[in-house]
Amino acid sequence: MNSPILSPLAVDAADSRLGMLLIEAGKLTADDADRVLRMHRDLGIRYGEAAMRLGLVSEDDIGLALARQFAYPYVLAGQAAFSARLVAAYEPFSPQVEALRAIRSQLMLRWFGRGRRTLAVVGADSDDGASLCAANLAVVLSQLGEQTLLVDANLRAPRQQEIFGLKPRQGLSDLLAGRTDLDVIVRVPGFVDLSVLPAGTLPPNPQELLSRESFSSLHALVASRYDILLYDLAPFGAGADALGVARLAGGVLLAARKDHTQLAQVARMAEQLVEAGAEVVGAVVMEF
Repeated sequence: MNSPILSPLAVDAADSRLGMLLIEAGKLTADDADRVLRMHRDLGIRYGEAAMRLGLVSEDDIGLALARQFAYPYVLAGQAAFSARLVAAYEPFSPQVEALRAIRSQLMLRWFGRGRRTLAVVGADSDDGASLCAANLAVVLSQLGEQTLLVDANLRAPRQQEIFGLKPRQGLSDLLAGRTDLDVIVRVPGFVDLSVLPAGTLPPNPQELLSRESFSSLHALVASRYDILLYDLAPFGAGADALGVARLAGGVLLAARKDHTQLAQVARMAEQLVEAGAEVVGAVVMEF
């Protein structure tokens, strides 16, 4: 059988796409792109290497353009107002994010692959890193091309607004109080498949708000519009808020912090969540 031949036209098409992405990002002019293409063809080197040899772009510029070309979004430090601990957005090839992708694979296999769409993340106390876990997990899930909504259901001390650098705005509590609509959901800049519903105005009655029928209705509505729905819950030690939301979500991922969270706390959380009707999907140990 004859070997398939890769035509120059096919190669040029891919290079042309990379060039267009660099032009769209403001890294190359049209004249620059032509110079790069000539060097690429004359020397037989990769398009990105030619652009760097000419001193027109940096390695980071090429990395970001390739990420866009292959629909794998991420951002460089300083390009967004995200927290530095949102490593899935800033450092997608780091060991920490490789570990996150391993967790994502397990969740896709053991939970979302079974037709489930909703998962809650909870920790024992506010220092366990549950909010960071939920935020980073939301990023890597969206990088699969899954339309992902992260809901900050911690109506006591919310963190997602800070983590994603969002301006103060209305959110979940205001929706449940009938003061706004779904326009408060924010599409995360640079991540076309990721949205966040911030907690909104801090209410005096968080547990009661999350127990209302309006929350069940909202849950059903957003679950029908997104591939994956993640809830960041108030820490277990803050009250019983987490139990009702976890039961509605169906599955819970427990977040613990190395050298901080006690094993007895994790066991107690798991026991109470199961008693409330939720399934404990697994546990993640955070180190920061």
